[in-house]
Amino acid sequence: MAFSLHSNIAVCGLDRRCSSELYCFRQDKGLFPRTRRSLRGCRFRGHRVSCHLELESLVRRKCCPYLEGYFLSSSNDPSLHEWSAVPDIWKSSAEKYGDRVALVDPYHEPPTELTYKQLEQEILNFSEGLRVVGVAPDEKLALFADNSCRWLIADQGIMATGAINVVRGTRSSNEELFHIYDHSERDKYGSGYPVMSRAFECLLSDALVVDNPQFFNRLAESFITRAHIRFVVLLWGEKSHLKSKFVDEMPIYEYKDIVELGQQSRHAFLNSWPTGQKYVYEAINREDVATLMYTSGTSGIPKGVMLTHQNLLHQIKNLWDIVPAEAGDRFLSMLPTWHAYERAAEYFIFTYGIEQDDLKLYQPRYLISVPLVYETLYSSIQKQISSSSGARKFVALMLIKISLLYMEAKRIYEGGVLTKENIQESLIIVVKDWLWARIVAVLLWPLHMLAMKLVYSKIHSAIGISKAIGVTVQNGYGLTETSPVVAARRPSCNVLGTIGHPLKYTEIKIVDMKTGEVLSDGLKGIVKVKGPQVMKGYYKNPSATSEALDEEGWFNTGDIGWIAPMHSMGRSRNCGGMVVLEGRSKDTIVLSTGENVEPTELEAAAMRSSLIQQIMVIGQDQRRLGAIIVPNKDEVLAVARRQSIVNDDSELTENKMMSLLYDELKTWTVGFSFRIGPILIADEPFTIDNGLLTPTMKIRRNEVADRYSEQIEQLYNSFIFHRNTMGLSSEKTKLRKYNFYYLKRGMSFYCLKRGIK
Repeated sequence: MAFSLHSNIAVCGLDRRCSSELYCFRQDKGLFPRTRRSLRGCRFRGHRVSCHLELESLVRRKCCPYLEGYFLSSSNDPSLHEWSAVPDIWKSSAEKYGDRVALVDPYHEPPTELTYKQLEQEILNFSEGLRVVGVAPDEKLALFADNSCRWLIADQGIMATGAINVVRGTRSSNEELFHIYDHSERDKYGSGYPVMSRAFECLLSDALVVDNPQFFNRLAESFITRAHIRFVVLLWGEKSHLKSKFVDEMPIYEYKDIVELGQQSRHAFLNSWPTGQKYVYEAINREDVATLMYTSGTSGIPKGVMLTHQNLLHQIKNLWDIVPAEAGDRFLSMLPTWHAYERAAEYFIFTYGIEQDDLKLYQPRYLISVPLVYETLYSSIQKQISSSSGARKFVALMLIKISLLYMEAKRIYEGGVLTKENIQESLIIVVKDWLWARIVAVLLWPLHMLAMKLVYSKIHSAIGISKAIGVTVQNGYGLTETSPVVAARRPSCNVLGTIGHPLKYTEIKIVDMKTGEVLSDGLKGIVKVKGPQVMKGYYKNPSATSEALDEEGWFNTGDIGWIAPMHSMGRSRNCGGMVVLEGRSKDTIVLSTGENVEPTELEAAAMRSSLIQQIMVIGQDQRRLGAIIVPNKDEVLAVARRQSIVNDDSELTENKMMSLLYDELKTWTVGFSFRIGPILIADEPFTIDNGLLTPTMKIRRNEVADRYSEQIEQLYNSFIFHRNTMGLSSEKTKLRKYNFYYLKRGMSFYCLKRGIK
């Protein structure tokens, strides 16, 4: 605790007795009233002296050493000249790209356009405004809001105070948000505070930053009655639109209130410095926790991931190897702004003078998203081609196939063909292979360029990237626990089927699932990661932390994969060291036969069908795999009409829909050793609102299995494996095997010939 001492001396009359008073002020967020102690006066040469001493504690604050170095007393501190906290990046960006446009947000009222200088000032004002209303270092503030420029300002403003933001979007359920808020709440009697009565509990609770009044009204009844909230900040909208009866019970601030308070406080500080200072500032440390990010909870209750400033700074400094951005490039993210990948990418791009904006209006150069978005685009493209006339459809599909052949030949001569084999081919075979691929590519190149002009350009225009000649997709990999990026394909080495090489200062190893021994290249096992981006741990969950992180700092990702072997020449010469993923160990289905199946591979293949909107493979402890499918009913009906299965006036029965879906599954999973048997058509899509999708659009497998548990049981109970003897001879019985899948949904059944021996 730091103190300032102020004295006032008064000379009183001779031999007059008087008292001296020592006033001690402790201003720790208003928890303690000012205390006063009376002292006996002291006699000095026949006079009594009344000595009024004011002993005032300096309130502890934290600041970003590079962004707000003027708060710190030591100008020789090396941290003042480099990034130690994430918000430090804004000073560098403002100095380099000052008047360049950073953010465009036309979707909120008022529409916003901010330059880099303006963005830095907004963050500084918002941060100081939070300090004024009582936010202290290491506190946790819940930031429940969706994509907007003010989300970024709030996120960075909270971090700049040394507080920790706890983020989520508005589409999460009230119960999930309450769990996150309640779990992340600071210990009732946080460190540095004396034991006190429970009457002070509410003063120690965290604050809430929300999107708008409508969202606050939604939370009010079920959430706020159970939560201790010191104050609320509205990023958008006005307090007058709040309907909750709890409004009068807590301070409510609008966004502009916080910014104005911060602006006034900063102005007063600059005018009064260094006299009258009432605060002592500490620099935010790289190892300080910057944010709490809760996992999506696909397999249980979400866990709070503690990410430090160092974790996020590693991403900011090293993502350029993947995305060589330049000042003036336009960037668009299609992820929730609180998503780990979105946040890391957003911080990174703003250090290079990139503008964040809209897809069709501004034609961005970079598009950041998760595979689901590209799968949706793929489905839209397929639908567009399918709806074309017969001749145009034939030409389009033929040209696409030719392009695929061209790209395959190109991968061969460029050395980008993936293999698990460690054996190096002979020089003669390598040369022949290279020449053959070159010749094929040369022959197919004119048709590939024709496809680019006639087919791909129209597709680009349809999805809003008409100014692009080609679209390069760089796949990467990461987890919330790794801040998130672990590995990614580089522009110069974009090998299909891999997640690329590890980022700088990142190590990846593959270990045996049972023994934990490190495996050689080409062998499949559990992926483990070590590096500066690995989390500090799970908040309030030491058992989960020790399970995920070993003593040497290796993080168990729970993913199954392998590392491509090194080859000095040949079609795989540029693949060495790249990581390939094949599923999640926790998602592995163990059949009653003892065989292990990775469902994600089958699901990814099936999702390429335009008839399947969503799919979840099932079969734990069963003899065969099954699937729960959400069909794309419009597309299924269109296909049924094209194949004359139904007339234009008739409806598609469930039996016929089932038949079409089986055919699709056979077509798209033909290369797999496991086939999907019985299927169940879901009553409704998997969505965030019905609790079957996480906020990051992943299927909650446990929730789906619980929702359809009775139907799954009936599905497998009615499944019949039938062996029918087709012929007999005196010497030998010849058997032909058939699999019959009797799906008891009304009076329907479906029979599929499995094979003949």
